[in-house]
Amino acid sequence: MSVNIKDWNVEDEGFWKSTGKKIANKNLSSSIPALLLAFSVWIMWGVLAKYMKEFGFSFGMLDGLTPGSPEYIEMLKEINSLYYTLPAIAGLSGATLRLPNTFLIALGGGRNVVFITTTLLIIPAVGTGIALSDINTSYFFFAVMALLSGFGGGNFSSSMSNISFFFPKKVQGYSLGMNAGLGNFGVGVMQKVIPMVVGFSIFGGTAGSIATAKGATFEGLQNAAWVWVPLIALAAISAFFRMNNVSTGTPSLPSFSKGLSKTLYMVGLGLSAAAVGAYLLIGVGLSMWLVLPLVIILAVLLMKYATPTEIKENLNKQFSILTDKHNWIMTIIYIMTFGSFIGFSMVFPKLAQDIFVYSNPNDPNWINPNAPNIMLWAFLGPVIGALIRPLGGILSDKINSGAKVTMWSTIFQIIAVLGVAYFVIEARNVATPEDYWWPFFFMFMVLFMTTGISNGSTFRSIPFIFSKEKAGPVLGWTSAVAAYGAFVIPRVFGQQVKAGTPELALYGFAVYYVICLVLNWWYYQGPKREFDNP
Repeated sequence: MSVNIKDWNVEDEGFWKSTGKKIANKNLSSSIPALLLAFSVWIMWGVLAKYMKEFGFSFGMLDGLTPGSPEYIEMLKEINSLYYTLPAIAGLSGATLRLPNTFLIALGGGRNVVFITTTLLIIPAVGTGIALSDINTSYFFFAVMALLSGFGGGNFSSSMSNISFFFPKKVQGYSLGMNAGLGNFGVGVMQKVIPMVVGFSIFGGTAGSIATAKGATFEGLQNAAWVWVPLIALAAISAFFRMNNVSTGTPSLPSFSKGLSKTLYMVGLGLSAAAVGAYLLIGVGLSMWLVLPLVIILAVLLMKYATPTEIKENLNKQFSILTDKHNWIMTIIYIMTFGSFIGFSMVFPKLAQDIFVYSNPNDPNWINPNAPNIMLWAFLGPVIGALIRPLGGILSDKINSGAKVTMWSTIFQIIAVLGVAYFVIEARNVATPEDYWWPFFFMFMVLFMTTGISNGSTFRSIPFIFSKEKAGPVLGWTSAVAAYGAFVIPRVFGQQVKAGTPELALYGFAVYYVICLVLNWWYYQGPKREFDNP
């Protein structure tokens, strides 16, 4: 079978059974591990930040300061805030790159795009491994690697678009659910794999390492990045030799060289917008609330005016959704769901560390000897959120309303986030914060569960609100913008932890969730609803 398949009609039952099904499943089997690794590389900064603190990475910012002095302690707090900024940069980049990735398949071909975008993951994996091998690595280098890790976040859009062309409508739910669900599962896999490999000198020791975790010196933090390199290489090879480009997804099937150049060009546009945002954030010190809209506007303008001629007309049609009120309502609601899931996946290990391990605000280096083993349990949150996502869609189908499922899920999400805030306060006000670890952990797991359920129910509502022509672009736009939760949530927590009030971040999220609850009720459930429980 040729890499480029011109005659592809999976809606024809005979073709599907005789030819299409086998090829589609082969492509899906290569797509899933590639997307899983993409999520692993994108979200790994939330875990790396935790270990970087344990290793004593200070980016040279403590040079010349006297340990224990007020200036020293204040700088430690600043460095701790910078740890949160690294996953925020990765989140900003990954979300921005989803915009050009939405259109890559039409330009470069599915097999070409998946191979190229997967191969790109090697760059941040290798670079981060090098950075983690020396505690004196500059913050700038880490920031660049976090920016490039955004390749993994962007890959979701092109991966989902590609798989949609391989399967008939009757099994789209299965194929997209498997690709997305197991792709998101990469977050949980990453949070389990990294703690397993950092204790070994697989790729050599960490130069100058002076820190310990619970009294045991770690030698292999760099393994947290290097471990993905051989896996990415295998996934890329699998994509190159086992996947196809099909005419339904790419009408003008390109050669590999043309697919390569078009893919790199489009990814370059998205990366440029994200790089500008990262510079404004850490170089200029601009507020994230200004950086976020500026980056989105810049990315949209680049997409509109700097894209290849063959997709400009298609882009203009898709950008028509920006004038649709309900596109913005569903975007706001989907930020609450997927944005919360991916954002909390980024910060949970580091936030738990700050509350239960480094629990003395007057001495940022003090370690609670009775602190829980956070990384033994942290992976469960993303796993629960990813695996329960299909349940939201199933429940919505069963009661014939995604809006109802979203409503109840949001109510429990509000209770959960307030519960987390309550136990954060309780843990801070006692000498034994570990007493509140399990209720804190339980409420956070409920939070992950509710974001996963409403993830599925919100996506189910969109096709019932929008026409067939608009539903696809709305799904792409909402998933891209919601991914900025991976930028906003770490940044907000970084600021509030530095101020000593992480519960304020949680209160802010609760207010946002209430707004989403009201929007969902007003437009889709209340007496003046514009769509009846979609």
